[in-house]
Amino acid sequence: MMRAMTATDKTLTAAETRQQGQLAHRRLRFIKDKIAHHGVTLGGLSVIVAITLIFFYLLYVVLPLLQGVDVEQKARFMAPAQGKSLMLSLEEQAEIGVRLTDEGRAIFFGTENGEVVNDIALPIPRGTSVASIAGGEAGKSIFAMGLSNGRALVFQIKYGVTFPNNVRVITPRIEYPLGEQTIKMNSRRKPITRIAVQLNDESASVVSVSDSHAVLTHFSKGESLLDEDGSWEQNSVVLPPVDESIDYVLLDPDQRRLYLADTKGVINFFDTSDKQEPKVIERITLTKGKVQLTTLEFLSGSISLIAGFSDGRVAQWFPVRDEQNIEHLKEARSFHNQHSGLTQVATEYFRKGFLAADSSGNIGIYHATAKRNLAVEKISDDPISQLAIAPRSNAMLVEDNIGNISFWRIHNEHPEVSWSSLWGKVWYEGYDEPKYIWQSSSASNDFEPKFSLTPLAFGTLKAAFYAMIVAIPLSIFGAVFTAYFMAPRMRQYVKPTIEIMEALPTVILGFLAGLWLAPYLEKHLPGIFALLVIMPVGVVLFSYIWSRLPGDYRLMVPEGWQGALLLPIVFFLGWLALSMSGPMEDWFFGGDMPRWLSNDLGVSYDQRNAIVVGLAMGFAVIPTIFSIAEDAIFAVPRHLTNGSLALGATPWQTLIRVVLLTASPGIFSAIMIGMGRAVGETMIVLMATGNTPVLDLSMFQGMRTLSANIAVEMPESELNSTHYRVLFLAGLVLFLFTFMFNTMAEVIRQRLRTKYSSL
Repeated sequence: MMRAMTATDKTLTAAETRQQGQLAHRRLRFIKDKIAHHGVTLGGLSVIVAITLIFFYLLYVVLPLLQGVDVEQKARFMAPAQGKSLMLSLEEQAEIGVRLTDEGRAIFFGTENGEVVNDIALPIPRGTSVASIAGGEAGKSIFAMGLSNGRALVFQIKYGVTFPNNVRVITPRIEYPLGEQTIKMNSRRKPITRIAVQLNDESASVVSVSDSHAVLTHFSKGESLLDEDGSWEQNSVVLPPVDESIDYVLLDPDQRRLYLADTKGVINFFDTSDKQEPKVIERITLTKGKVQLTTLEFLSGSISLIAGFSDGRVAQWFPVRDEQNIEHLKEARSFHNQHSGLTQVATEYFRKGFLAADSSGNIGIYHATAKRNLAVEKISDDPISQLAIAPRSNAMLVEDNIGNISFWRIHNEHPEVSWSSLWGKVWYEGYDEPKYIWQSSSASNDFEPKFSLTPLAFGTLKAAFYAMIVAIPLSIFGAVFTAYFMAPRMRQYVKPTIEIMEALPTVILGFLAGLWLAPYLEKHLPGIFALLVIMPVGVVLFSYIWSRLPGDYRLMVPEGWQGALLLPIVFFLGWLALSMSGPMEDWFFGGDMPRWLSNDLGVSYDQRNAIVVGLAMGFAVIPTIFSIAEDAIFAVPRHLTNGSLALGATPWQTLIRVVLLTASPGIFSAIMIGMGRAVGETMIVLMATGNTPVLDLSMFQGMRTLSANIAVEMPESELNSTHYRVLFLAGLVLFLFTFMFNTMAEVIRQRLRTKYSSL
């Protein structure tokens, strides 16, 4: 009895031990499940936080583009020294201003306090007075004074910067590039009522007007063995007469275009390329009705004219070439944000912005290219007579009719950006019509930045479209065949092989596409198009022949392995189509299909085009779509397919009406993920396209995408510049585009899952 009790106790002890082990295992598994649950949750939250931080960082960099103009008055004082101001100017640091007066003096003063820094008398003969004044190219501080005796004085203001005791000291001085002696402009000794000047290292031109007679005086640099600097040779020519008075004279820095205008708005456009025989290009009227032209200035770059009118309107005009290559002035855009007559216009030195002052004491701040009125500020209770802007566009000097001068700081960092400049057609200088253009930089300081994101967004969609045309049919049909018809053993080889293609770096694909595929396609273009016809027809024909073979032959191939028979057929058809390329090109396209497209159809052919991108990027996207779609189709429960087949449906009917509908959420997700991959792809489109931001639907043209543009231009952009922030804006647009697209895709996927979950 005692022995039996002992055995039973041992049995109970073993059962308890086993039970305790199972409980311990369950506890460990529960702990692992909890850890995995929290780990997955933490990972998901980390991804969400990271994406949110990326979004807010992009927004942080982009937001300054939306900031307006801030104008702040720093000082106000009476005009220092005597005389009437004919012109105001500011040096680069905006610490010193200068008044050029009717007494022939240059009075330099501190902008913060109005104290005179220097008072320089210009070498004007006694008994003469200053009748007119004009400035030359922005940034050079060249000025010309027309005198009452028919002569002129050309001078240049320069500023020396020294640092005694580590304190910056700016010292103004005046130089005379054409000599200190006044220059004879006309022989009648009539007062020069209007004047214009332009000067460079090799030549100079001065246009003077007396009694509506205009004279062009040209100076060219001669060479002398005794004078290392050379001497100026002077030549004067009387310009063709005009029918009206001359109130405004503008000469461009290249000394090739001259404009003479009157207050009625009639402007005469001269070609002065030939200094011996200037000729009139056209004569047009800028105004309508009783409106008068009250001010006329060059915009930065001296291509466009900024015209101000008595009704407060201001307009931009610039020359446009016609089909005969003749220039004609066209009005590109206008602003009517001020309602008093404009008195002064001051244009920025290096941007397409300008200030416009009116008779009510208001100043409007504008940007021409962006077509923005940034602000209209009340500066004075009296009409504004003189206006000057600093070279860095961060300050201005304003003088009213009673001699009060005020100094203002301007914070206006990114005036070039507006909705129209980013997404609309813009009429840029030198173009014959408004266009979508991205061109962010140039070698010229007079360049007009072009920040249209439209061709980049279009290029992104175009590249994704052609990639998906290639990827979706191949990957989805391949996934259907692999998951539904292919033998399990064959599937074990095919699926991993396709999935491992995704590990191939896209930079390698882009390299091969740009250096090998693009020239190969150009050489075999007819064969590529023939392949689109021969391949499907040949596969269908082979399948039909196979279906008509006796059953004994068809049964020789195990069920699910029939796809292997297509491999030699596919290779043969591909070889056949490409081998026919040369003869087809000779027979139908004169031996050169790209040239035939250009000459006969007017379709230009770019070697790196949308076809190359579609093939290369489609190859990169296929593994992603295939893998997800194949898993979705393979995961369809067997009882659904078996039940359908048992009810008499054919395998194809079961596939179309049961399998594909049940797997549709997964298939749709696969397509959306592939689309996102195509939209965000960088290296392939960077290397396999011409990388030109053009808006062209043609498959034979290249494109530039948002992601490729960021990769190309971000290293060259200046930190916190408009270009830099617009590139971040492009990244934000790409981010929002993919976010909205994926959100929409998820909503549709959930609806599909709900709709077909009852199958």
